[in-house]
Amino acid sequence: MSEVSVHDQVPRGALVGIGILLAVSLVAVTAVRVSGIDVRVPDAEAVATRDLRFEDTPAGGVAVIDASTGRVLESFTGEQGFLRGSLRALARERKAHGLGSDLPFQLIGRKDGRLTLIDNATGARIDLESFGPTNAGVFARLLLDSGTSTRDITPPQSASLATQTVRP
Repeated sequence: MSEVSVHDQVPRGALVGIGILLAVSLVAVTAVRVSGIDVRVPDAEAVATRDLRFEDTPAGGVAVIDASTGRVLESFTGEQGFLRGSLRALARERKAHGLGSDLPFQLIGRKDGRLTLIDNATGARIDLESFGPTNAGVFARLLLDSGTSTRDITPPQSASLATQTVRP
């Protein structure tokens, strides 16, 4: 067996420093969580909104319905992982609150190019741009299908945002 030399050990001061850093981090995170301080960036102004209902189709797809007109905007077939996963998360919240699927969700396009899907019945929200351009684009199409012409569309102000917004 080989012996451990004094030079192979981590200095005691470094270990103490790491321990102090961890303790301070945990205390800071706990203080923010307990105090209820909102550390999110405030939402930008909404420039477009649409109330949507989602229904399963007999063929196993998902129909997206404009809640104000009753018009089917789009039907998604196949796996549609992000769309189904987002809706599943919101449906689980509704079920936990004893609510049904009859109330619409609200899709909001914001001035800064961000998209938010909100369930006003439960207060649950999904900031769609957090999941990348391809995933946010699935929902952006639903917002832009409101008869807006392409001249009313501006690209997002941040290159990291995937969606387009409708000008006010």
